[in-house]
Amino acid sequence: MRISLNWLKEFVDITLSPEALAKTLTVAGFEVEEIEDRRSLADGVVVGKVVTREPHPDADKLSVCQVDIGADELSTIVCGAKNVCADIFVPVATLGTYLPTVDLRLKPTKLRGVQSSGMICSLSELGLEKDSEGIYIFGQGDLLPGMDVRPLLGLDDVVLDLTATANRADALSMVGVAREVAALTGVEVRLPEIPVVESGDKSLAIAVPNPEACSAYIGTVIEGLKVQPSPDWLKFRLQAAGTRPINNVVDITNYVLLEWGQPLHAFDRERLQQVAGSDAVTLGVRFATEGEVLKTLDGQERKLGEQNLVITAGDVPVALAGVMGGEETEVHGGTENIVLEAALFDPVTVRRSSRSQSLRSEASTRYERGVNQVELDRAAQRAIALLEELAGGKVVSSGSQDSRPDPNARPKIPLRLQRVHEILGHARKDGEIFDVPLADVERILTDLGCQLESTGEGVWDVTVPPYRYRDLEREIDLIEEVARLYGYDNFCDTLPSQSATGYLSPAEKVNRKLRESFRGVGLTEVVHYSLVKPELADITLSNPLFVEYSALRKELLTGLIDAFAYNQARGNGALNAFEIGRIFWLEGEDYAEADSLAGILGGELIPDGKWTTGGKGQPMTWFEAKGILEAVFTQLNLDISYRPDTSNEMLHPGRTASLWLQGRPVGIFGQVHPEVRQEKDLMDAVYVFELKLEMLQSVLSRPSQTVPVFKTFSTYPAVERDLAFFVGTDAAVGDMQMAMQKAAKKLLVGMELFDEYRGEHAPDGQRSLAFSLKYRAGDRTLTDAEIDPVHQKVRDALVKKFKVTLRS
Repeated sequence: MRISLNWLKEFVDITLSPEALAKTLTVAGFEVEEIEDRRSLADGVVVGKVVTREPHPDADKLSVCQVDIGADELSTIVCGAKNVCADIFVPVATLGTYLPTVDLRLKPTKLRGVQSSGMICSLSELGLEKDSEGIYIFGQGDLLPGMDVRPLLGLDDVVLDLTATANRADALSMVGVAREVAALTGVEVRLPEIPVVESGDKSLAIAVPNPEACSAYIGTVIEGLKVQPSPDWLKFRLQAAGTRPINNVVDITNYVLLEWGQPLHAFDRERLQQVAGSDAVTLGVRFATEGEVLKTLDGQERKLGEQNLVITAGDVPVALAGVMGGEETEVHGGTENIVLEAALFDPVTVRRSSRSQSLRSEASTRYERGVNQVELDRAAQRAIALLEELAGGKVVSSGSQDSRPDPNARPKIPLRLQRVHEILGHARKDGEIFDVPLADVERILTDLGCQLESTGEGVWDVTVPPYRYRDLEREIDLIEEVARLYGYDNFCDTLPSQSATGYLSPAEKVNRKLRESFRGVGLTEVVHYSLVKPELADITLSNPLFVEYSALRKELLTGLIDAFAYNQARGNGALNAFEIGRIFWLEGEDYAEADSLAGILGGELIPDGKWTTGGKGQPMTWFEAKGILEAVFTQLNLDISYRPDTSNEMLHPGRTASLWLQGRPVGIFGQVHPEVRQEKDLMDAVYVFELKLEMLQSVLSRPSQTVPVFKTFSTYPAVERDLAFFVGTDAAVGDMQMAMQKAAKKLLVGMELFDEYRGEHAPDGQRSLAFSLKYRAGDRTLTDAEIDPVHQKVRDALVKKFKVTLRS
């Protein structure tokens, strides 16, 4: 919020320089992002009186003026404005003046042969308007040439651009900032005196069927208004605050919003009656129905939904409650009678309504944070008093609906001095170290507007002022306020007496080991949003930011496949990547979540190896992709087995395997289904895998996995035997390897499938497999007499379990 120091000084005495005040506010938690010295916009600009005006001898659109700027001689100034004439007072930039708005330094110059010594200024050249049709002409009658124009134009001011934290809604008003400055500097606050105005008869009908969305609504009918430009002092304050002046009625509502933080809105009464179709207008507050339309003050026609709270006249929407008024009932130049709205809307309701329309305003910003419920009536009275003073209006009737809770019913907050000392520690001032004194605690909280009732030595019951209800709710909040106003830099820097060294959790150690292993085989780690389209998930959000991100993902593979397609479409080749992230799903009616690890592989195994294939690319095979995954499992010392699987519709039913670890399923690996590949326009062969991260963490965190154990290796040679046979095509190689290992026991130290044949020389429904088996003992060289019985057991086990036909 932009804070005018001239305006602020009406509420509180300020002795600090703007820089010192900005530092004080920043240290107290209100960051001052910029100090705008508006005095520099017109430094060197004075009041000048145009004595004579003559046409330029060589230019039809230029005038040669003799201007009195309070000097001994008149200044000759060439001016191109159409509205320049004799006997007017104007702002004149004298020689040497720098105008930062237009980045111009005035110096003597010749314009079409005529010497010009200065410039007659428009408001845009002084930074007060974006565009000006001509020079500015003063309307005051007591001006003297040579006077400084800055007090006359509201440029004798300094503005602080202040950012308040989200919990400090009170700081979005001049009164709120004044209270804060008063507490920080130890001075009194002077709130504006608001005369009590008669509210007239109670004939205005108000209907609020949803009091939880609108706890209070006050409507006041004011007649006999004269809409005209606002007085200069009001314009200057609005401009300093960054608000464009419009007319006196609208400017007053904006002025009260900036002063008290209470949004107001003025409706043209006759237009309300026209919309309602009756002279007896009933103002209502309700939620919109789907399909209703409202054209707001920004000229946009908005389709309303059930989440939008609207103001109605005769049940016809005329404003988006708490956000923006409607164009159909706005105040205009011919308005004579208005209905002034002052209301309290629910912060969550306004936030949802504003977000659904992608529309934010000064009003919605304040309602979303929560406005002061107790001072609603004072803000309305302030606006009514100004409308009577500046627009000549008179209150004739009013109406209200009020369901606000009793402000005196709010519970008091207990505060203990001992707890203050425990949380804040010791303070240091003037070289002395001590605890924050009791008197300082009482002074600080009293300066903040709190009422303290002592219930014992160093114990109080604290009553919080109504404008701080939303952020002062617990004892710790009060302790924070003591620290903030006492000064954070006045407390000692002390470390805890006992501190523990940092460490990685077992799960994080495993995650890092997994990342290192997958990066080691050439995969890149990627990160995707947990939010996906609703058709891709089981769990949807009730308040999504976008429809495209309105649900929680139930697996990681879709995101990886989309990323692969995105990179391939942009000529980046195959994205061999992995991701560690959380997935979400439904178990009955309950929500469930877990961490998962997934990856994607494709392209060529050796990207730069086309010279070995005659310049043609060779897509990665299923076994090559499996080999990359196996390399990771080998490095992690995981014994993974593979079983055929057809459960995942995204994967090829004949080229997919479930992964098993210690007899339990740990994941899945397979080739992307041809239909998915065609839909995403992927390259020929793309493979994916997904693993249960929590299971991997559990296994890899065991001491047997984390502490290497040395096993003596055999110094004796191994004996290799080949074994070939016909077997049914539905028999899994992994199951056969397990059967062979079980039959041979410890003597079988290795086995490798080195040949598979399917064709005319193989029986129908069968294939030929050839294994190389490696036998070895740790204490001797095995003889044929020792190997033959074991090898025969392997053969018999295959015949018995898989009905194989031995070929050797």
